[in-house]
Amino acid sequence: MKKIINNVFAILILILASCGITKDIATPIKDVPINFRGTEDNQTSSIGTLSVKDFFNNATLQQLIDTALLRNLDIQIALQNIEAADLMFKRAKLGQLPRLNFQASVNSNRPSSNSLNGLSTSQFLNTNHIEDFNANLALSWEADIWGKIAKQKEATYATYLQTEEVKKAVQTRVVAQVATTFYQLIMLDAQLKVANSNVEFAANTVKMIKMQYDAGQVTSLAIQQAEAQKLQASQLIPQILREISIQENGLSALSGKFPSAVERSLILAQINIPEQLAVGVPSAMLSIRPDVKSAELALKIANANVGVANAKLYPSLIISASGGLNSFKASNWFNIPASLFGIVGGGITQPLLNSKELKTQFHISKIEREKSVMLFRQTVIGAVAEVANEQAKIINLKSEYIIAQNRVATLQLAVKNSDLLFKSGMANYLEVIAAQGNLLQGELDLTSLKTAQLNTSVLLYKALGGGWQ
Repeated sequence: MKKIINNVFAILILILASCGITKDIATPIKDVPINFRGTEDNQTSSIGTLSVKDFFNNATLQQLIDTALLRNLDIQIALQNIEAADLMFKRAKLGQLPRLNFQASVNSNRPSSNSLNGLSTSQFLNTNHIEDFNANLALSWEADIWGKIAKQKEATYATYLQTEEVKKAVQTRVVAQVATTFYQLIMLDAQLKVANSNVEFAANTVKMIKMQYDAGQVTSLAIQQAEAQKLQASQLIPQILREISIQENGLSALSGKFPSAVERSLILAQINIPEQLAVGVPSAMLSIRPDVKSAELALKIANANVGVANAKLYPSLIISASGGLNSFKASNWFNIPASLFGIVGGGITQPLLNSKELKTQFHISKIEREKSVMLFRQTVIGAVAEVANEQAKIINLKSEYIIAQNRVATLQLAVKNSDLLFKSGMANYLEVIAAQGNLLQGELDLTSLKTAQLNTSVLLYKALGGGWQ
């Protein structure tokens, strides 16, 4: 066997001189900016590194997130994918081990009496049939000269790691969806309170105008317009209740449950808007964002597939050995050592007729690798842009919210003054109705802006890679 292997390797040395293996491609991430747009100084910390419990300090929201992480069906599917990928990787690790098979067979062959085998059998064995009893162990091993098996194992391991990153990405999405839906619910509760308050206020206005109508100071048109203002505020209530049900159903679905009500005692006024949200530097963000790491692993998989396709173009060396017991008679089958046999061999296989097909597959794998490079770069640029966008939203929403607060304060004073002036006869009913309508819209806008700030802080946390820790 040693002589056979030496001869095979001598042939391979001659072939190696004319063969070349492709090199791994470097990860194209050299030109990442030092800072995010709008951030001048380097920040050493980032909210993306905070755990979910450290970032969300509300007990009700934490409980909703914990339930969703435990029961969300998308996360459960991702966990199953991880388990399947783990099994595939364990199988791939066995690729470089020899294959050992056991075989036992019994054959009976009756040759034609007019054939050479039939005449020989009847003459020398005094029988008209031949029996063959065989039991053997067959060992085969492919030498991974070109790194094909190693590249296959590398691709399988990267696939396993990629399923881990996909699970993290799903978790960050679920956490963000639960938080934003919860804040949306709190906003709708606040808007429902605003709508009910305005309906009550409009009803008082209708009463006052009716009293003036009875006194002959206004016409029936004033009553009709005041009633219309009251109905406009009343119309918001079923709209808001409808949206509350939809958001509650959405939260239930995220938690893997059928639609049900969501218990909550928190009100929008009790939630503080984060003042400072550290974003760190792009390189730190890219190192923890699951989608970026998943794209990087996809590039590694594509690169490994190029190595596998390239290795298939070259000869493969397979060394085999088998041994066991063989006999023409069952009575002599286990007669040792007479029934023992052994075979050792080595062979080189070079694809010829299908070489064009293999070359085509090799070129396709290189194209797929180039696509993976572009997709990786696209993911990196998109991640940096996403952080910059959310940061810009936070800055401008803060300014917009301050303006809206001043506007609501001014409108509240205007409604109060219009009510007093109307009672004293110094303002007409149209001014009262206009002031109430403006205040209603202003208060609704204020709740929307505060919720937008809260949701943007959540999306910035997700954009920086937070939510899976």
